[in-house]
Amino acid sequence: MTIRRFAYLSALTLMALGACSDVAGTGGAGSGGAGTSDAGELTVFAAASLNAAFPEIAEDVFAQDYPDVEVNFAFEGSSSLVEKMRSGAAADVFASANVANMDKAVAADLVNEPAELTKNTLRLIVPAGNPAGVSGLESANAANFVICAPQVPCGTVSAELAESAGIDFTPVSEEQSVTDVRTKVETGEADAGLVYLTDALLAGNAVEIVEVEGITAVGTVYMIATLADAPNPELAAAFMDAVMSDAGRDILATYGFGDD
Repeated sequence: MTIRRFAYLSALTLMALGACSDVAGTGGAGSGGAGTSDAGELTVFAAASLNAAFPEIAEDVFAQDYPDVEVNFAFEGSSSLVEKMRSGAAADVFASANVANMDKAVAADLVNEPAELTKNTLRLIVPAGNPAGVSGLESANAANFVICAPQVPCGTVSAELAESAGIDFTPVSEEQSVTDVRTKVETGEADAGLVYLTDALLAGNAVEIVEVEGITAVGTVYMIATLADAPNPELAAAFMDAVMSDAGRDILATYGFGDD
């Protein structure tokens, strides 16, 4: 993948986008027809757990028809992205890691009609070698345990898991994105953490998955929509089509997204 084609937006850049939403148009880019090469710029706000799959889809699927379009990504917790959009940050596409945050965007008239994108499920991870000897949720909860904050989609499903397991989670920290949880476990700052399967796979040999009975039944539905005031609505629709295509879904599946 040619990473140089993509930009990853910082919080300061997002604020600037809110103050300057007149991003240049595409000069008539179509809805994804073969051979289209109009230059332009596209801004995608997406849940942090999509930070590997979406750039690959942009490179391998979207860029086949739009090779000259610069794709800017902002990967954060879905709730944070909704707040930024409410504050005026400009974007073309929004992908949420749950239905609730997309519903907030719909209620605020920020997006057009959303569509179901994919699904994800939770996993309990520990650093390689499992130094704290975590064997399940109870021992994780008694150790240096991190989870997502309640307002973040992965925090919502973590709370559902706690309820189904009959455990009152007492984490040492609650993070604003699933990526932050994964990083703390990868670096050994935490003894255990609850992340999505996709994040557990991305961590590779840096973590181990601890089997937890019933955990795969707890998950979240991802939603995607174009923004109602997207600076480049044609490109927004084309990117959404690329993500929802068979090729896009195949890429999502390689990262662990889907029904399994």
